[in-house]
This record gives sequence, C-alpha cells and structure tokens, in this order.
Amino acid sequence: MLHKLRRGVSTERTRISNQLRGLLAEYGVIIPQGIAALRRELPLALGDADNELTDWARQLLNRQYQRFLEVEKELAWYDQQVQRMAKQDETCQRLQAIPGIGEVVASLLKGWMGDGRQFRRGRDAAAALGLVPRQNSTGGKDVLLGISKRGDPYVRAQLVHGARSVAARADRKTDRLSRWVQRLKAERGFNKATVALANKLVRIAWVIIARGEHYQPPEQQLAG
Repeated sequence: MLHKLRRGVSTERTRISNQLRGLLAEYGVIIPQGIAALRRELPLALGDADNELTDWARQLLNRQYQRFLEVEKELAWYDQQVQRMAKQDETCQRLQAIPGIGEVVASLLKGWMGDGRQFRRGRDAAAALGLVPRQNSTGGKDVLLGISKRGDPYVRAQLVHGARSVAARADRKTDRLSRWVQRLKAERGFNKATVALANKLVRIAWVIIARGEHYQPPEQQLAG
C-alpha cells in the first residue's frame, strides 16, 4: 500500500512538472529535463521581467508551481516512511549492500518478491520482471529480441534506474563488476548494458531473499 500510494504521488509530480515545462515553452522559456532543473530554473523564469511571460501567466504558473512544491513535500513524507521501514527490515538491509539498490528499491523488491520461493532460480525472478530477452525462432535459429517487459513495470523501472546509476559511474572504478559493465557498454551500448546489469542485480537479490545470504562483491567471492 505504501509503495502504491508513493507511486501515485510520484506520478502526480511528474505530470505537474511536464505541464509546467510545456506551458513555459509556449512563451519561449525552455527548462532542461529533470526535477532539480525545474526547481532551480522556474522561480528564475517567473522573476525575469525580460522574458515573454505576461503577468497573468506568471500568476497561473506560480500557483501551479506551489502545487508542485506541495506534492514534493508529500513525496518526501512517503520517502521517509519507506526509509524508516527499510531500516527496520533485516532483508532490506542486506539488499542495500547490492550496488544500485537503495532503500526504496530494496523495499520494492522485498514487497514484490516476498520470500522468493515461488522462483526456482534467480533467472526466473528476472524473467518475471521482464528483464530477459524475448526469443523468436525462425529458420531453425533463435533470434534474441528486446526484453519481454513482463511483470510489474514500476518495480522494473526503479531497478533499471538503480542499474543506470551504477553503469554511469562504472568507468571510474576498477572492481570486477565495474569492468564487466565497462565491457558491455563498449560492446552493446549504454542502454543494453544497463538492462543486463538490472538483470544481474535481480538475480543477486533473489539469492539474498530466498537463501538468506549476504551480498559479497565478486572480488570477495574469488578470495573465498
């Protein structure tokens, strides 16, 4: 319930931010993508007497911006509740040791996967989230297509976001996982490497949830 309500508030924030960006663009005021950019640039645009915004447009946009700030506060409250629950849950604590998995994603995965025993292996969990390639057989050959996108799209999206942050920082690191990501990025591009990493992360999460294990970085596994 907590995550469903949080998701609704997050969707509302995205809707308002996109609306504000679109309305400003009609007056020639372009704000870059991202919540942080909107929060930073919109008050400057409203206070800029040299742009093409009319007084009435400034008033309307300001009212909607105040609504945006209210939704931001509500989302922050939900985030605090997720963080509090994650800190009290031993499984979530172990999940957060996995690169790219913070309190929100750990809590989501725990809620989505349960005890993990409905899956025989980690690959089955990844398949249930739609993070494995679709296959098409033609002429006796199996052709790998894009990911199937089965399962809960919100959980999958949050997991991919976490994987994207790991992939973006991989070039600055030399550990085994980062080197694997670097190679995938070079061979298949950033987006495919990100999805492959998300697939790996959910497999690791299944081991931690279903078997009660702790995450060990690949280097430690080799040392063991």
